[in-house]
Amino acid sequence: MDSPRGLKWKAGVRPRGGHRTLMDVTTCLKSLLLAIRQYKNNKSTLSSSQLQKQIEDVSGLKCSRLLTSGQVLPSECLSGLLEVAGDPNTSHALTGAILSLLSQLASDDESKEALHSSYSIVGTLAAIVHWNRATPEESVVLQCLQVLQRLTYNVRILHCASHIDELLNFLMLNIQSSNDDITKPCLGLIANLCRHNLSVQTQIKSQSNVKAFYRALINFLGHNCLTVVVFALSILSSLTLNEEVGQKLFNAKNIHQTFQLIFNITVNGDGTLTRNYAVDLLVDLLKNPKIADYLTNYKHLPVCLNEVVGLLHGKDPDTAVKVLELLVSLCSVPALRRLCCETVIRPVALRLPPGVRSGAQTRGPEPCLDLLQWATGPLQGPEQCSLLALSLLTELFEEVIDSSLSGSAHSFVELLLPALQGLLQAPDPSEGEQLLRRHCVRAGRTVDLLLVLCGEDFLKTLVSQHMSSELCAAQVELMLSNTQDYIGSSCSGSDSQLSQLCSETVLKTLELMSQLKQQVPDMETRFYRILQDQRMVMPLSLALTSNRRECVQTALRILFEAAPLPDFPAVILGESIAANNAYRHREAERAVRGSTVQGDGVSFGKSFSRPSTGPSGPSGQNIDSLIEKLQSGIQLQEPMKDVHMSEIIDVYEQKISALASKEGRLQDLLEAKALALSQADRLIAQYRCQRAQAEAEARKLASLLKETERRKEELQAELSVQVLEVEKLKTDSHQLLQHNSRLQTVSDEHQNLKGTYNQLLSRYNKNEGMLKELQAAHISLTQQAEGLRKSNEGFKLQQERLSAELVQKEQHIATLEETVQEKRATIAGLQAEMRRQEEQASEMEESMNILRKELNKTEQARKEASIKASSLELQKAQVESRLQKREEELSKHTQMIAMIHSLSSGKLKNDASANLSL
Repeated sequence: MDSPRGLKWKAGVRPRGGHRTLMDVTTCLKSLLLAIRQYKNNKSTLSSSQLQKQIEDVSGLKCSRLLTSGQVLPSECLSGLLEVAGDPNTSHALTGAILSLLSQLASDDESKEALHSSYSIVGTLAAIVHWNRATPEESVVLQCLQVLQRLTYNVRILHCASHIDELLNFLMLNIQSSNDDITKPCLGLIANLCRHNLSVQTQIKSQSNVKAFYRALINFLGHNCLTVVVFALSILSSLTLNEEVGQKLFNAKNIHQTFQLIFNITVNGDGTLTRNYAVDLLVDLLKNPKIADYLTNYKHLPVCLNEVVGLLHGKDPDTAVKVLELLVSLCSVPALRRLCCETVIRPVALRLPPGVRSGAQTRGPEPCLDLLQWATGPLQGPEQCSLLALSLLTELFEEVIDSSLSGSAHSFVELLLPALQGLLQAPDPSEGEQLLRRHCVRAGRTVDLLLVLCGEDFLKTLVSQHMSSELCAAQVELMLSNTQDYIGSSCSGSDSQLSQLCSETVLKTLELMSQLKQQVPDMETRFYRILQDQRMVMPLSLALTSNRRECVQTALRILFEAAPLPDFPAVILGESIAANNAYRHREAERAVRGSTVQGDGVSFGKSFSRPSTGPSGPSGQNIDSLIEKLQSGIQLQEPMKDVHMSEIIDVYEQKISALASKEGRLQDLLEAKALALSQADRLIAQYRCQRAQAEAEARKLASLLKETERRKEELQAELSVQVLEVEKLKTDSHQLLQHNSRLQTVSDEHQNLKGTYNQLLSRYNKNEGMLKELQAAHISLTQQAEGLRKSNEGFKLQQERLSAELVQKEQHIATLEETVQEKRATIAGLQAEMRRQEEQASEMEESMNILRKELNKTEQARKEASIKASSLELQKAQVESRLQKREEELSKHTQMIAMIHSLSSGKLKNDASANLSL
C-alpha cells in the first residue's frame, strides 16, 4: 500500500512544501491535547466537532516523524486519541479522522516501530473492528482494516494483544464476502498476521470452520484480481505449507504456475502493494528446500531472473528494495546464487541461453552498474536500498571467488572499488547522530564486502591499490570517538546502540587492515599503533562477551595480533570483560526478579501504592537513618582511646560494605515495586476499558436478543425459500467451476501466445536494427564505388594522352636520326672549315653558354618525358634504350652542331636550333 512520504523538520527550519514552523506544530499539538481533554470532560457534539477539526489541522501538517522525536507532547496527544478511538460511543466521523491521522503517522518504519512499542494500537484498532462487526460495510471498518494492514506489514504481532481472537474470527468470516472492498483488506491483514507467527497460525487452525476457510482461499486462486490471488497464496503458504493441503497445492505440477505468477507480478505489476506481497511470498517459499529445488529446475528462471534484475534500472526505491530483498533471498540457495552471479556480474551475451541472447542484448545498461548505483546512494537516501545492495554484492563476490570467476569480474571490480572507497569517507559531524548511525551501518557492510574481496589473491591486489592507511585510520578514529562505555553509565539506549555498531565496525576495519598490512604502505605501522590504543579495550571487550559467533571470532583474531605488543592494555581489557560479564549477570538477575514481581503484580496489582522517588521516600529514609546511626556511632567511639584505630576502621568498613549491599538490594526492591506499580496501572486501565466494553456489549446484547426473537420468525419463513436458492446456487456453482476451468485453459494459451509475441517482437526489433545498419553500409559502399569509377575514367584519359605523346616523341626521334645521318656526311666536309673557325670560337662562347642552358632545358624535358614513359610497362624498355642511344650521340655531336650552326646558312641555323630544342 503506497503511503505518503513524510516530511522531516527540525527546529527553526521550514519543511519542504510547507509554510509551518516548529512553533506551529507545537501550537497545534497543544490545541489538540486541550480539545481531547474537553471532549473527555464533555462528550457533546460541539466538542466532538472541535476535536475533529484539530485532528484535521494536525493531519495537514504532514509531520510523520513526530513519534520518533522523543517529545512528550506528541505522545500524550496520541495516547488521548487512542483512548477516544477505543470508546465504543465515539462517532464514526471522529473515529475516521483519528484513523486518517494514524495512517499518516505510520508512513515510515521508525514511526511504525514507535506505535507498536509504546502504544497498544493494534488492540485498540481490533476493538474498533469488533464493536462494528455487525456492519462490516461501514467506511470506518474498512478504514480501520487498511490502517491495520499498513501497521502489521512485516511486523510480528503478539497473540496476547487484546481482541486479536475476535479480529481473527471477523476476518475469517468476512473473507467469504461478495464485496471486494472488504474482502481485499481482510485477506491482506490476515496474511500479515499469519506470516512468521506460529501462535496466530495455531489459533486459526483450531477454529471449527477452518476447512471452509481453506476452500474459500483456494477459490480465490481463480480471482480476476492478482492482489487477491497473492494474498490467498500467502495465507495458504503460511498455514499449510508443511501440511498435506500445502503439499498438494504447492506440488511439482502447480508450483511452476505459482512461480510464473509471482515473476509476472514482480516484473509487470503496476502496484507496489501487490509486488511487495508477491516478493514476500517467494522469499517464504524459498525457505522450503523442496520448493527451492523446484525453482532451481524451473526452465524459465534465467529469463525471469534477467527481467527481475532489469527492475533495478530506473525504478523507485520501494521497488528496488523488494527486488534486492528477493535477490538476496535467492542467493541463500547455492544453485540459485550461481545463477544470480551470472545474471548480474557476467556480460549480457554470456548471461542467457543462445535462443534468447539476441533479444536481451538490447535491454539496457548492465545490472551490475545499477546495483552499484543503489549501493553508493547518499546517506540521506533510502537506507535499505544501500544495505541490501551491499549484502547482495557480498553474496555475489563470494560466489565469484568460489567459482573462480574473478577474471570476468575484473572490469566491474575496477568500478566497484573507488565507489567503496567513497563509502568509507566520514560524514559531516554537523549532520547529526542519525546520519552517523547510518554511516556506521553502511561502513560495516562495506568492510564486509572488502573482506570478501580479500579472500582471493587477484582481487586482494586490486583492493590494496585503492585502499590507503590514512582512510582506514580515519575510519577507526571516527568509530572510536563515538564508542562509549555504557556499562554502568547513564547513556541512553540510542547511544548504547551506536556504541555497539561503532565497536563492530572498528573490529571489521582492523581485520581489513590486518589483511592489507603487507600490501599497503604504512598500513602495518598504523595497524599496530591502533591496537595499542587504550580505547580499543571497549570494542574488544564487547565483542568477546557478545552472543554472536562472528563478533567473537573477529575479536579473537584481532586479540591474537595485539597480545604480543608491549603496550597492549591487557589488564584493562580483562577488567572490562569482567565488568561486562558482571553487568550481564546483574541484568539477567534483574530480569528474572522483574518477571517474578511482574507476575505477582498481575494478581495483586491493586495492593501496591505508588513509591516516592524523592529523598523522602522509604528507601531514602532508610539510607539516611543508617548514615545518621553510622555517624553517631563514630562520635561515640571517638572518646574510647584504648581501642586501636585500625580495628575501628575495619569495623566500619564492614558496616559500610554491608550498608552498600543493603542499598543495592533496596534499589532492586524499589525498581521491582516501580515495575509492579506500572503493571498495576496498566491492569487498572485495561480493567476499566474492559468494564466499559462489557457494559456496552451487555446493552447491545439485550437489544440484539429482542431483535433476534423478532427476526427468528421471519427467518423461519425465509428458510424454505433459501433451501430452494441453495439448490439453484449449487447448480450455478458447478457451471461456474466448468467455466473457470475453460477460462484457465484460455489463460494458459494467452500466456503462451504472449511469450511467443515477446520473442517475435524482440526478433523484429533486432532485424529492424540490422536493416538500418545494412542500408547505411550500402549507401556508403555506393558512394565509394562512384568515386572509384570517376578515378578510373580519369586514369584512362591520362593514359591515352601519355600514349599519344609517346607516339609523337618516337616519330620525332626517327626524324632526328635521319637528320643526324645527313649531318655526319656534312661534318666530314666541314672539318677543315671548322679549323678555320677556331679563331672565332672565343666570339661564340657567349652563344655556347646560351645553347648550354637550352641544352639543360632539353635534358630536363627529356627526364620528364622519361618519367611519364616509365608508367607504361610494355613500352618502357624500348623508350629507355632508344633515349639512351640518342643521348650518347647527342652528347658527342653537341659541339659540332653548335659550330655547324654558326657556319651554316640561315636554313641550317634554324634546323640546328630545332634539334637543340628537342
